[in-house]
Formats: sequence, C-alpha cells, structure tokens
Amino acid sequence: MSPLCAARAAVRVYAAGAAVILAQLLRRLRGALPEPVFPPQPDRVAIVTGGTDGIGYATAKHLARLGMHVVIAGNNERKSQEAVRTIKEETLNNKVEFLYCDLASMSSIRHFVRQFKAKNIPLHVLVNNAGVMMVPQRTTRDGFEEHFGVNYLGHFLLTNLLLDTLKESGSPGCCARVVTVSSATHYVGELNMEDLQSSCGYSPAGAYAQSKLALVLFTYHLQSLLASSGSHVTANAVDPGVVNTDLYRHVFWGTWLVKRLLGWLLFKKQITKPFFRATSGWTPTSSLSTPDEGARTSIYAAVAPELEGVGGRYLYNEEATQSLQITYDKKLQRQLWARSCEMTRVLDVTQDGLAG
Repeated sequence: MSPLCAARAAVRVYAAGAAVILAQLLRRLRGALPEPVFPPQPDRVAIVTGGTDGIGYATAKHLARLGMHVVIAGNNERKSQEAVRTIKEETLNNKVEFLYCDLASMSSIRHFVRQFKAKNIPLHVLVNNAGVMMVPQRTTRDGFEEHFGVNYLGHFLLTNLLLDTLKESGSPGCCARVVTVSSATHYVGELNMEDLQSSCGYSPAGAYAQSKLALVLFTYHLQSLLASSGSHVTANAVDPGVVNTDLYRHVFWGTWLVKRLLGWLLFKKQITKPFFRATSGWTPTSSLSTPDEGARTSIYAAVAPELEGVGGRYLYNEEATQSLQITYDKKLQRQLWARSCEMTRVLDVTQDGLAG
C-alpha cells in the first residue's frame, strides 16, 4: 500500500471516529439516558472474550450481576484472576471464572474450547468482544495479520467451535445468542479478498477497519446459517461507540487531545466532581473513566427480551440500525466465510446450511 493510500485509510477512520464522537456529544447534551434495566438471568452461562478490562470487563460484570455464570476468556492470567475476584466481590456472584484463551493462537482457542466443554455446562451467550486497534504491523502465532487474525479470525474459529454447544443450549422461546462487537469504522472499511493479510502494504487504520467490516459480514452469514437450519441461536453485531479504554493507546489523537480537551463529554466519562465547580487544578483527566456506557449495547444484545429470536441486526445505542450496504451482499458473505474456513481449518457447511 502506498503512503498516499495509507494516509487515506487513516483519514477515513479518524473521520468516522470524529463523527461518532460528535453524535455522542449531541446525545449527551440532550440529557443522559437512564441506564436500562434487564431481567435476572439465573441458570444461564456466558463467555466474554477480553473480559479483563474496558467494555469486556463491564459486560462481564453486568452479566454476573444479573445472575449469569460468566466465563472470562483472556490471555493475561494475572489480570483475569483480578477481574474475577473484583467481579465476585462487587456482584456477590461466585459463578465467575477465568479460562485462558489467546485469540492470536488457533491452538490456544481450540484448547480453550476443550476446557470449556469438559465442564459439561451449557452456553447461552457468547460475547465476541476482545480485539486490538491500530497496532504496528505484526502477525499472530499462525502468521495472520494481527487485526484480521485476532479481531476476526480468532472469533470466527471460537464461534464455530462452540456452535454445537450453543445449539444444544438454546430452546424455543429462549435462544442462545452470539454477540459480536464491531465498530463504526466498518463503515469506512474495505475488504480486500485478494489481500486479507495486508501483505501488499500496511495501514493500521485500514487493517482495523477491515477486521471490523469482516465481523459484520460474518455475523450476517452466521445468522443465515442458523436460521436456515432451524437452530435456536441468534447472531447480532453491536457498535459500542467511542469509549475511553486502553484500546486507544495506539491512536495518537485519542489519548491526548480528546482526553484533555473534551474528555468528560466526548469519551463517555463519569465525572467525580461537578464540571462547573471551581476546583483548583482540575482537568478532564482527573475524572473517573468508565466503559459502562459502551457495554450497554452488548448487554442489551445478550439479554434483552425484545431481541428473543431476533438475529442478523447491527445494533447501536440499543437500537437496530443499517450497517454498510456491502455487508448485506450475500455473495461476499459466502466468499469471506469460505476463505475463513480454509484459514482456520473449519468445515464449511454453507452449501449444506443454505439453499441456493
């Protein structure tokens, strides 16, 4: 990729982020929306990838508060065990645990699935949340470009390996759910089927946007397969908005300019002191950052009664909205699915699962 093309990809991604930030600002100025209330979820089991911090941690904690048995899938044992301990203390739910899973390693994903299935418990909710964002060019253990390998292929493999358990766990009127976290950057993403690994040129912004676009295409095709087979499992994609988490540490504008100048409004922050109080030395960075708002749509997709049996949606701010037009291209969905099956050595059931 030429420097000009890389710059173009970066500008498109930053522009998409700026548009979301502006929308969040206007929404906040209109007044904070009340936190949604969801029904208890006893006797249900959820897996949350990347549940050690950020949106994943907030999602895992809220699901645990609703009474779910939550399994955090993470690749940092110390952070994961600390997250488990904290969630148990805050929710008074002891059914929270950690299993090691490195989404950058196909063998680690397969080992995680074997460990989970050995527990002989159902699986009602799978939240594909973990990811990397605009990292320097590098590859996973299996040689895939890291954004595509971790954000997309890792979750593609994990979901496929857990589909049998999800199908067994879902029932009429109580479907199991697959919730996949995408991003508004998918709107400016471009899927290069001839170079999914960005080997002909690398743009961190372009690679990230492509991985998030792939997740939406994956979700829609997965829903088609599930519906055509009559499975009591649904699949939806969610957009958390722009949330102040460590995911933005590789984004040059996010951690300094927005945090310092407009952080309390734009980056979904919870202020520890009233903004207009005359406080000596106060800056937006002294406020308490929380990703709870960003997790709302993931939680909504996981448990909302009105989404029972509903799949194939792109959800933002707890509402269905249109994703990029190309994501509805069924031919492209099938092409990406087939290529992903080849890369992960998963049986492609598309021909059997879909007519035509």
